[in-house]
Amino acid sequence: MKITGARILVPGATGAIGSALCERLHQRGAHIAVAGRDREALAWLAAVCGDVPSRRFDAYDLDTCADTVTWAHEALDGLDAVVVCVGVAGFGLAEAVSDAVAEHLVTVNALAPMAFLRAALPLVPRGGLVAAVTGIVVDMTPAGMADYTASKAALAYWLSSVRREQRRKGVNVLDLRLDHVESGFAQRAVVGAPPDLPRGQSVQEAVDKVMEALEGAAGDGSSRGPEKR
Repeated sequence: MKITGARILVPGATGAIGSALCERLHQRGAHIAVAGRDREALAWLAAVCGDVPSRRFDAYDLDTCADTVTWAHEALDGLDAVVVCVGVAGFGLAEAVSDAVAEHLVTVNALAPMAFLRAALPLVPRGGLVAAVTGIVVDMTPAGMADYTASKAALAYWLSSVRREQRRKGVNVLDLRLDHVESGFAQRAVVGAPPDLPRGQSVQEAVDKVMEALEGAAGDGSSRGPEKR
């Protein structure tokens, strides 16, 4: 996909990866709309990116997630792409994770991204794309992360099925399955503490990979993005 001039919504824009991606897209000439939970961070990012449209949402409010897509479509006079960077980490043995925490992980990591992208599918034209960040845990299924992994895997498999559905329409569906990123994400887990992990890639390296996937998306919707390694 050609980035310059593309109209792109980034939900989760106030996170480390989301904000860095928004700045990169702005620098490359994209017309972006930013959406996030942190009001102050959202205002700062919108200003840094040239006073772009911004909107606050709560990932637990799925109707607001879907409405944010409609808002961005109107604000940008169309949408060429939606790139979801929403997510929350959680750690602990399965028997130690409460049902309430498990529900939170599934809602934020799977249902909210699905709500954004489901709303985007009728609006994105041929050659456009929808994408979401999943993670290498989908492939590794590590111990001590069962509920977190399950939530990310649910999104990954949903994206895989939607990709097949969108082939005829020519919309790219990308699973941005990033390796571990040194973004502080694991330290902000909703439950538990992260295990010892090898040093991961930097935020800018992760954004490089996302940009490569976006730019590699073919106009006929045939590109799959950086998935299994």
